[in-house]
Amino acid sequence: MTAFLTYEEIMLKCEEINKKYEINQERFDEVIDCILDEEEMSADDKIAKAFVQLLQAVSEEINDMESTANLTPTCQMGCAFCCYFPIVINKMEAKLIKDAISKMPGDRKHFIEDHLIQYNEMYSAKIERLGNLDLASDPDAKYKYRKEHLPCPFLNLETNACMIYEVRPIPCRTYVNYTNPAVCSDNVMPKETISYEFLYQEYMSAMNELLQYLFENGKIEKIDYPGDLYQDDLLINWVREAVQ
Repeated sequence: MTAFLTYEEIMLKCEEINKKYEINQERFDEVIDCILDEEEMSADDKIAKAFVQLLQAVSEEINDMESTANLTPTCQMGCAFCCYFPIVINKMEAKLIKDAISKMPGDRKHFIEDHLIQYNEMYSAKIERLGNLDLASDPDAKYKYRKEHLPCPFLNLETNACMIYEVRPIPCRTYVNYTNPAVCSDNVMPKETISYEFLYQEYMSAMNELLQYLFENGKIEKIDYPGDLYQDDLLINWVREAVQ
C-alpha cells in the first residue's frame, strides 16, 4: 500500500521550499527578451506567444520547487476535481485564450466552439446564478461555487480532460495535490491541496513588461492596454460573453 504524505508533512515540505528556493526570475525575463528580438513578428503575435511561454514558465517553476523538496504530485489523469472551482482571469487572458482557440486545427477548434455553445445552454441557470458571486468580498463564495458542481467550460466531460491544456490559466496550473487523491473525491474543499498561485505575480509582471513596451511603440491592436489587465471576471462569464 502506498504511504501518502500527511497534511503536516506537506506543510513541512512547503516550509522547506520557502527556505531553500528562490524564484528564477530570469526564466520569465528570457521569454520576453527572446520574443522582443523577433523583429518580423507582429505585436499581437508576440503577445500570444508570450502568453503561452510564460504559462509554461510557471509550470516549470513549480516543477523546480517540487524537486527542491522532493515532492511528487498525486494528481491523476482523469481526475477533474479542480475543474469545478471558480476560475478568475482578466480580459487580456480571456482574449488570448479565445485567440489561441481560433488558431487551433479546424476539427479541434470547431469541437470546442460547439461545446461552448452547448455548455452555455445546458448550464445557463447555474452560470447566471454563480456568475454574480463576489469572490473578492464573500468568504464563502468559493464554497458556494463548488457546491453547485459546475464544470469548467473547457472540461471535456466524456474524457475529463482539459480542451485548452496548453493555454489553461494560472489557477489551473498552480493547484496541486501531494497526498491521497481521495481527499479530493471525499471533500468539497480539502485542506491538503496546495496552490502556487503566487507565481501569478512573476507571470503578469513579465507580460506587463512586454505589453508596456509594445504599447509605447504604438503596435498593439487586439489588447486594450492597460485596461484589459484590470478587468477581472469569472471564466464562465467571459465564455458566456464570447458565445453570445
